Amino acid sequence: MRTQLHRLLLKVYRRVPPPLRLFVVHRMAPSFTVGAICAVEREDGAVLLVRHSYRKRWGLPGGLLRRGESVVDGVHREAREEIGLPIELVSEPTVVVAPGPRRVDVIYRARLAPGADPAAVRASSPEIVEIGWFDPQELPELQHEAAGALVTLARATGRSTMGR
Repeated sequence: MRTQLHRLLLKVYRRVPPPLRLFVVHRMAPSFTVGAICAVEREDGAVLLVRHSYRKRWGLPGGLLRRGESVVDGVHREAREEIGLPIELVSEPTVVVAPGPRRVDVIYRARLAPGADPAAVRASSPEIVEIGWFDPQELPELQHEAAGALVTLARATGRSTMGR
């Protein structure tokens, strides 16, 4: 009985105009927010972390994408907004899906753009209260998103730490 009902619904669905099908899928599917995060590394392997005004633990530069914004554009924008310097992406993206908060984070390894001085990083957004470079073996207490991002990057690159 259940299988027959399922088949009938699929036949009806097939006859529905595509724009209406898309509307139905969007209404029924869970919605997720999408974030873009970068793990910025210095030449000596140190990782750049930021502390947000509304969080106690340290995190990575990044944030939610704007409507219609590409992930690459979003990660570059967030880095400029939070650390005041341009970055260069040095890896393919990795993804972390967090079903509880319904969030998808796209994570890149990055370095400062050529000519940018690592000593010149500064909090350039009111939401950032502190910035620091940390040895990957001596990281402070991390936000869960940052910890998950670093673990995902380490697995994707086959490294036990962020360094070379």
